[in-house]
Amino acid sequence: MNRKCSIASLTAFALAAPLSAQEADKPEYPSPNAIVETAPASEWVAIAPSDLLFMDLAADAEGNPRRVVIQLMPEPFSQGWIRNIRKLAAARWWDGTSINRVQDNYVVQWGDATEQKALPDGLETVPESEYTITNLAASKAKTRSVLEHSANKPADWMDWGQQDYDVDSYADASWWSNGWPIAFRDSRAWPIHCYGAVGVGRNYSPDTGSGAELYTVIGHAPRHLDRNIAVVGRVIEGIEYLSSLPRGKGGLGFYEDASKRVPITSIRLASALPTADQPRFEYLSTEGETFAKYADARANRRDPFFIVPAGGADICNIPVPVRRVSGE
Repeated sequence: MNRKCSIASLTAFALAAPLSAQEADKPEYPSPNAIVETAPASEWVAIAPSDLLFMDLAADAEGNPRRVVIQLMPEPFSQGWIRNIRKLAAARWWDGTSINRVQDNYVVQWGDATEQKALPDGLETVPESEYTITNLAASKAKTRSVLEHSANKPADWMDWGQQDYDVDSYADASWWSNGWPIAFRDSRAWPIHCYGAVGVGRNYSPDTGSGAELYTVIGHAPRHLDRNIAVVGRVIEGIEYLSSLPRGKGGLGFYEDASKRVPITSIRLASALPTADQPRFEYLSTEGETFAKYADARANRRDPFFIVPAGGADICNIPVPVRRVSGE
């Protein structure tokens, strides 16, 4: 169409054109969720029961059970703290403890409110150096290669090589490794505090926490905590049971009234439960074709509701899809 056409003539043309013709000229783009639904079974990765923590809270006011499912970080990240968490769960240390802190747009924290409960023997003291690891450049390069050279990438995709998807205000770059958001700087890499991330509470440095005091993010990603506190996992189911709790009225959102604390009945590794009580979960491989399409759709919303594609996204706005396996 001639670019010098007046607005009036363009409007007249649009009104004269049949609606079906106008709709036919408009490309259709699937939503991110619709893209995930097309993922083949080969692109879903099973989460081992030994990497899942089930946190059961006391029933709500209507008697409904409340279970929070946490996926633990894979190697090589935060493994000293995670070994401690496994020991704490095996010792049933959290049974009878509580959720003690709910700070709006920040975190929910749980553990022993009295700070007097004896810890099990054999817990490690993890050094601050373990907040980061040697750079995962090879993993990052592999992921970028999949995104930039996908054989099935639609011709009308924006060029991943020209987008700032890996630009990060808190790091040189951020990307995904084995299904987890990871940041990079100065030949080091570390896990990121996104919504639902689970971290280890601690006192002032050089204390790094044992893993007995844990929290999860229920607000805008507090990336300033990255490299200052250990990230050990993420909530993959039941976050609503935590994010909807009444906010604490004390400093930092701690409950001043002990009656407001939510009791924890148990925290167990899924692998310690009978097989029949072990629901299966899978995450979408971040190295596959479907994730590349999904990430592009999250960063450039072109499905019908949206008017202007953003042209990029913070890594925490591209959450890795996790699903409970049906029929289990």
